[in-house]
Amino acid sequence: MKTVRRKARKTMKRLITVRLFLFAVVIALNWRASVIVAAPAAELPVVFTDNFANGAERWQPSDPRAWKVIETTTGKAFSQYQQSKYNPPHRSPFNFALVKDLSVGDFILDAKLQSTARDYPHRDMCLFFGYHDPAHFYYVHLGQKTDDHANQIFIVNDAPRTKISIKTNPGTKWDHDWHNVRLVRKVSDGTIEVYFDDMKNAALTATDKTFTWGQIGIGSFDDTGNWTDIRLRGIKIDKK
Repeated sequence: MKTVRRKARKTMKRLITVRLFLFAVVIALNWRASVIVAAPAAELPVVFTDNFANGAERWQPSDPRAWKVIETTTGKAFSQYQQSKYNPPHRSPFNFALVKDLSVGDFILDAKLQSTARDYPHRDMCLFFGYHDPAHFYYVHLGQKTDDHANQIFIVNDAPRTKISIKTNPGTKWDHDWHNVRLVRKVSDGTIEVYFDDMKNAALTATDKTFTWGQIGIGSFDDTGNWTDIRLRGIKIDKK
């Protein structure tokens, strides 16, 4: 009887050991799976960079006469130095320059920017994405003071711009210094996130799946500013 009990205890210990091992394997696999799921955004390939050292031939401005490459204390920059003579088909920004011949789906766009406009509540600079044509695109308005038409994420969908922001803040505190901006787009769930200087906490967010690809761009609604160190990671889309 004692022999039988000893064998039973040994068998039970083996089963417990096996179960603990399998449990540890499952935890490890789940952790690895979560890492794999999260990895692609950080591993998007670099598809475009520009510090304007060689000019701005890759860019397509709404009005080429409103833009020029300048020398700054940090190097070359693309300066939108005056108001564009451009009339959009719907109420939307006047000043923008798009990267030529490049459309992306998922992407992470990083840039340095400097506002050169006077200080007033709607002082702004803008990022453009999902751009199909002058009547279909998204843009981020980084405005000095938030209201329904400033410091928001907007869509232009064959109609005047419409606010789609879910999260915003009191405003983008402009001065005449250089700042860092990041725009993140994930098409599968419609994620749009905008970071300003603080790259850990999004300043503006939205969720929308209307446009799943398009060109990206830089500019302002009706102000002036400088741009440099553009870096775009993303998935190229052949729009043809």
